[in-house]
Amino acid sequence: MASLLEMKEIFRNADAVCFDVDSTVIREEGIDELAKFCGVGDAVAEMTRRAMGGTVTFKAALTARLGLIRPSYEQVQKLISDNPPQLTPGIRELVSRLHQRGVQVFLVSGGFQSIVEHVASQLNIPTANVFANRLKFYFNGEYAGFDETLPTSESGGKGKVIAHLKEEFHFKNVVMIGDGATDMEACPPADCFIGFGGNVIRKQVKEKAKWYITHFDELLKELEER
Repeated sequence: MASLLEMKEIFRNADAVCFDVDSTVIREEGIDELAKFCGVGDAVAEMTRRAMGGTVTFKAALTARLGLIRPSYEQVQKLISDNPPQLTPGIRELVSRLHQRGVQVFLVSGGFQSIVEHVASQLNIPTANVFANRLKFYFNGEYAGFDETLPTSESGGKGKVIAHLKEEFHFKNVVMIGDGATDMEACPPADCFIGFGGNVIRKQVKEKAKWYITHFDELLKELEER
């Protein structure tokens, strides 16, 4: 296991940095916001807490939550236009600095493609660097499920995405940053995991992550060290 000093060195020399989105890059949990918007907020928030704590499989939790919400195409688009995701303070500056250094930035999320792509556009991250779940709709716009073939739809999926990126681009140092159990378990294959508690603190992650931050300024300072 790498020491904290070694982890900081990996971060400073990263070829790629992968960010979780909900409660990391943005302040909210996208699925909870969608649930509130569709009138089933409380029931779904409880399911999210269980999923993030790692006590149920991600796919089981996702299936159950979406089965309750059953969002239409129109509702998803209206959520994005009426209640756009709020960026976490410091993320815009951090992503910009990483880009200046030639670091590839990816968004690897258990959230939904349409919402995550909206976030990516605000951070000048190309849509090709977005890995998230895809909702499916019938021709009339009604909810038809989600794409269960995507790695992000299941536990361990973020690790599969990172393994794929390392193989495709031959990255030597890949960093994963996130608030939840599904982010922490992506290391390995990620070379370093940084726990983020700026929006919500997950007890399991705070206790187990060797490097735990509560503001992105801490990472900006690390980059200025060099």
